[in-house]
Amino acid sequence: PNATALIFGDTELSYAQLNRRANRLAHRLIALGIQPESRVGIAVERSIDMIVGLLAILKAGGAYVPLDPDYPRDRLQYMMTDSGIELLLTQQAIEARIPHPAHGNVLLLDTLDLDDTSDDNPAVTLHDEHLAYIIYTSGSTGQPKGVAVAHGPLAMHIQAIGERYGMTPDDRELQFASINFDGAHERWLVPLAFGAALMPRDQEIWPADRTAAEIAKHRITIACFTPGYLQQLAEFTGSAGRQLPIRSYTVGGEAMSRSSYELVQASLQPPRIINGYGPTETVITPLIFKATPTTRFDSGYLPIGSPVGDRTAYILDADMNPLPMGVTGELYLGGRGLARGYLNRPGLTAERFIADPFDNQGGRLYRTGDLARWREDGQIEYLGRVDHQ
Repeated sequence: PNATALIFGDTELSYAQLNRRANRLAHRLIALGIQPESRVGIAVERSIDMIVGLLAILKAGGAYVPLDPDYPRDRLQYMMTDSGIELLLTQQAIEARIPHPAHGNVLLLDTLDLDDTSDDNPAVTLHDEHLAYIIYTSGSTGQPKGVAVAHGPLAMHIQAIGERYGMTPDDRELQFASINFDGAHERWLVPLAFGAALMPRDQEIWPADRTAAEIAKHRITIACFTPGYLQQLAEFTGSAGRQLPIRSYTVGGEAMSRSSYELVQASLQPPRIINGYGPTETVITPLIFKATPTTRFDSGYLPIGSPVGDRTAYILDADMNPLPMGVTGELYLGGRGLARGYLNRPGLTAERFIADPFDNQGGRLYRTGDLARWREDGQIEYLGRVDHQ
């Protein structure tokens, strides 16, 4: 309980302190009617409040809906109405920018007085099927789509990915991505689930020199960036970056080109680069590939790897037949790590989440729309998007 859980700026919170703060807020949420399946919006600047708020919503049994304060007001309004938010958590400084829910309370996390509230762990009964979060993804056309993810797939994923990473209480993770992207939710939950320390970056977009300095100062062992940003870091530090205490860089959000990978390996020589692949609909990173300084590959992109946890991956032709090794087809993902579907969009859900023809237990598959093929080593290689025109 006295180990460091959260580092933000010059403030550190132990696990006991973080737990008490999150419990107090959770009890307030429960008193305001939040229960399993309730949707709670969270529109905050990057801060300790951000992590306390997310944790408290889950502890109260509710589902969180991240709302970026920088989004246009009409987009926020759409997301709040579409998701059916019953309560909004925000901060005094940005409250004016955020639309309020039509029916529901607004709590300002930076001025809220919870001193008289219990700090015991709330007694909430949750099932695998209960909702954990809703993340909105930008459609190429029209309004953003809400992807609804339940506790069962999320818990399975967090446990499995922490084990694949070999996370320990000695790790310290820099949390870089915006909470509007689903990858960010793996990268704050895993450290806290495995007793490691979590350090979210502040509101500024850090240039590479600041990131390198913070990694060194706070003895960060794990950090996750887009491939483009990791390349910037490698270009900035050069071989001096080998002195950083990182044992694992994760890349995600876009494909990592071979040239970018080779540049990073030449400069930073990290013990490990993990490539995390996955659409929001498949609960964060259903596939990961671990590269070490000796890893070589001849394709245009770093491979995307193999399934994490209780998941299946298929590469199929247009008639849904599995393809042999080395033959390109569309990647389908199944098993326990799938979202419920799209909120309020049964037609689209039925189109993208289909019955799994290889599973007699009534499982589903998600059509990723990505081209891929099996490599000889049993890993999957990403080859771009399917052209359905």
